Amino acid sequence: MIGEYNTSREGIILKEYGRNVQKLVNYIRTIPDKDKRTQMATTLIELIKQLAPVAKEAQENPQRMWDDLYIMADFNLDVNNPFSTPDRTILFKKPRKVEYPLNDVRYRHYGKNIEKLVLEATKKEDPKEREEAAIYIGKLMKTFYGAWNKETLDDSVIVKDIQILSKGKLTLSLDKVREENLFEKLYREQRTKNQRPQGSDNRNQPRGNRPFKKNRHQHRRRDQ
Repeated sequence: MIGEYNTSREGIILKEYGRNVQKLVNYIRTIPDKDKRTQMATTLIELIKQLAPVAKEAQENPQRMWDDLYIMADFNLDVNNPFSTPDRTILFKKPRKVEYPLNDVRYRHYGKNIEKLVLEATKKEDPKEREEAAIYIGKLMKTFYGAWNKETLDDSVIVKDIQILSKGKLTLSLDKVREENLFEKLYREQRTKNQRPQGSDNRNQPRGNRPFKKNRHQHRRRDQ
């Protein structure tokens, strides 16, 4: 008996379903009666749900299995589809190329989102709201800088960078910033969080460094 090699067989369109499913699809296409074809196609769908591992992922979307059935039939399948018949051009259409952002970030240690926040802050008409937004942005800038650099960033640099990013539309008084420590609270909280050693609680400390806790049984022995 001469063996049949896969290279001499008809190709499998969707390999995840296997050759036997492909053969059944080809057989369904040859059935002359449309109602019979529909009945066999529905039975095949139920069979795939039980046998094909990939079908378990498609249980929540049954239309996907019918679409795969049409793909395996090379879109030459006339049955009463419970869903809309897929279009070959849509299924095999190449996805639209996503353009890579070409805008350069002026200060990489702050990030692109800071520039977006500055732009939104400049749109505020109320001077008080612009100042509050600038103070909040300044806190974030100092926090972001402190998260990647051990050196402390001087408030004058932040005030200057905000003015540059906003093209002069956001201005802060450096004396007021330093006097009221407007940038410090959020910055210190973030620095403390980053510098906190891992496993600082008592559970991760060596046994000799844990605070001694007397056993209640020891108290009983002494009382006795």
